[in-house]
Amino acid sequence: MSPNTRIAVLLLAGSLPALANAEFVGDSTGSLELRNFYFNRDFRQPDARDKAEEWAQGFLLRLESGYTDGTVGVGLDATGLMGLKLDSGGGTAGSGLLPADRSGGSQEEYSKLDPTAKFRVSRSTLRIGSLAFRSPIVSSNDSRLLPASFRGALLNVQEIDRLSLQGGKIDRIKANNSSDYTELSANRIGGNSDSFTFAGGDYKLTPELSLGLHYGRLQDIYRQHYGTLAYLKPLGAGQSLKADLRFAKSQEDGNFRDIDNQAFGAMFTYTLGGHAFGAGYQRMSGDDPFPYIASSDPYLVNFVQINDFANIDERSWQARYDYNFAAIGIPGLTFMSRYVSGDNVQLGASNAGKEWERNTDIAYVVQRGALKNLGVKWRNATVRSNFGNDLNENRLILSYSLALW
Repeated sequence: MSPNTRIAVLLLAGSLPALANAEFVGDSTGSLELRNFYFNRDFRQPDARDKAEEWAQGFLLRLESGYTDGTVGVGLDATGLMGLKLDSGGGTAGSGLLPADRSGGSQEEYSKLDPTAKFRVSRSTLRIGSLAFRSPIVSSNDSRLLPASFRGALLNVQEIDRLSLQGGKIDRIKANNSSDYTELSANRIGGNSDSFTFAGGDYKLTPELSLGLHYGRLQDIYRQHYGTLAYLKPLGAGQSLKADLRFAKSQEDGNFRDIDNQAFGAMFTYTLGGHAFGAGYQRMSGDDPFPYIASSDPYLVNFVQINDFANIDERSWQARYDYNFAAIGIPGLTFMSRYVSGDNVQLGASNAGKEWERNTDIAYVVQRGALKNLGVKWRNATVRSNFGNDLNENRLILSYSLALW
């Protein structure tokens, strides 16, 4: 066990007595998730390396306290994470499951300890410390062995019925396969920034219709306005139609470089019993790709398993099908398949760039018995492009969640 791992385990263990003796223990929760992750990405072009292939085991301990009594409730959360290498070598590192070592391979293990202080007044909360959350303007990533997190402050306000407000500031990001916080930067654009400030809200005009407006500023790199509209219309027993519209405008902030991007996305989903049929369209306009914080998730309808289809001038279409087997008496079993095709990507003086990606997910979570909450998921992707990598990818994820109290 490395010194970093020992320190993380000792710090987390040392926090348990404090939690056990605190007044807010009655509302506290604790859980342990075991995540076994196999990743295989084959590079199909002749001039590329053969593959990235790794297998690792993750441990995710989550402790959440309640709040103390009084006008201002105070609480403390902590997350202890550990990743262990099970197999990697022969030039197959670089899957994103494990940190790199100095020889070009992967480290044997890594760990993280992420505490968060929290405060509650009425129906509003303030969280300070390690943050993992999702919003249209910035979202943490959880697509590998261990989740990514931000460092900063997050305020959620829900004092007015049907209105949810959110704002905050982050100054560092801890990537999925890292034990350390690093500076923020913009995907595809580069540059380092001291902070990302954001604010926004979502309002339910009716039970079916909600509107959102969000703003974010990656200091000295870009500013972004994001508008959303979501409409869910019930059509009868077991039927509904959902419309998801998104528009973002991004510009430069400071003197790093000029930035000009407008991103439009629309996704329509018709649900009939256990079936869901989706169709999406996404369009990039302007002189730059869609900017977002590196190692985070962009809020784009065509951001899928590998690609985001957010290159300069790119337009892309998506067809998607989902099935929930609970409709035929097999709860916990789900299936998803989608195909996304993009073209018109700017390559030099032309717009000849084309790419496509096909994804398939099959997942099952045991619903009862001794193995309740045991999950198995297989994720498959195929990517072809005339300007990027041709890839075949498989991910096999076994997970088990256990409530500690």
